[in-house]
Amino acid sequence: MAYVKERIYESMFIIAPNVPEEEREKLVERVKGIIEERVKGKIDKVERMGMRKFAYEIKKFSEGDYTVIYFRCDGQHLQELENFYRITPEIIRWQTFRRFDLEKKERKAQSEKKEAEVSEGEGGTEA
Repeated sequence: MAYVKERIYESMFIIAPNVPEEEREKLVERVKGIIEERVKGKIDKVERMGMRKFAYEIKKFSEGDYTVIYFRCDGQHLQELENFYRITPEIIRWQTFRRFDLEKKERKAQSEKKEAEVSEGEGGTEA
């Protein structure tokens, strides 16, 4: 089996405002469960942004409950999450995309750390 590098993704979804708060919380937990179990991802951060007004109506609603989840996965099972969003009527809008900027920032930090360790190791042998 070939090694596939984990990538960083951001998934934003909007829950309809007519869904009770407890149900919204359960729905967020279900999404997290799908990311961990079906998508085989690791969740880095969950941001509940709460109710926000839309610039235009979406499915006859003028506001919705926003949630953003940052997670890591290999991307092979990402369609499972998209399918869940598609068949869940309480979720009125969603978008998942790869965060190249966060991946680049992480790679840069790792390379700087390695360089610091190498230079630290070289400095210790000269003394």
